[in-house]
Amino acid sequence: MITVAGKNVQPGDVGSYPSGSLEAGILSVMARSTEKYSYSSLEELRFKLRLRKETVAASNELARSGLRFAVFRDSACNPAYWTRTLDGGFRLKHGAEPAKAIRDIFTNGSSYATECATAMMIVFYGALLNVYGDRKFNEVFPRISLMNWRRLDRYLRGVGMIEKHPDYFPGDRRYFMNPDVDPLVPQWQGENVIDLGNRLYYGHGVGIQPAGGIIESLNRNRAEDADQSAYLMDGAGRPDFQSLAALAT
Repeated sequence: MITVAGKNVQPGDVGSYPSGSLEAGILSVMARSTEKYSYSSLEELRFKLRLRKETVAASNELARSGLRFAVFRDSACNPAYWTRTLDGGFRLKHGAEPAKAIRDIFTNGSSYATECATAMMIVFYGALLNVYGDRKFNEVFPRISLMNWRRLDRYLRGVGMIEKHPDYFPGDRRYFMNPDVDPLVPQWQGENVIDLGNRLYYGHGVGIQPAGGIIESLNRNRAEDADQSAYLMDGAGRPDFQSLAALAT
């Protein structure tokens, strides 16, 4: 069920989204769900749909960017925009423009190397840059630190927390757990991914694959006596859509 300003609405009331589009699919799931999805305005709901769409687009773009996989001790970044911290994270350089720094990762990916959780944050920043535009993005995110779930901006803290939801949607951050990981390769203990819809997921280091392909990759990196397969956790991490929508006005 979808309600806007306390009134029930149907998918067609929200906008003219083509059949088969990401937005139409999300609205259809919401409308059929027993969960009540409530919004203060149509603009808030449309913002949420657009941010989800841009998150999927940013995932595909980052997958093509040349961004390399590396554990934190081997991470790398473009020193023109970022300072590499002692723990392997990236901190926006003093005087660097946030929008240009984030865009550089997508356009100059081969100059960067990091692990999968940090890549998820890059995806969300890239999506928000496309939604807000440079001026608003620079205003909302004047200081950026990139390193897994540490030092998260307050509007993005929810991305770092896996919580159960009645429904899952494209643009969600999901997690594949590998409980019997080989201790010699702890980086394979799991895979952070973005749900792309159509049963596909983007994970940095494994690329774009269906769930079965990601599970197969993780299972190849289990301990010798492993007896439990990797699996997709029942939960998702999400940004603070409501606050981010309010900032867009």
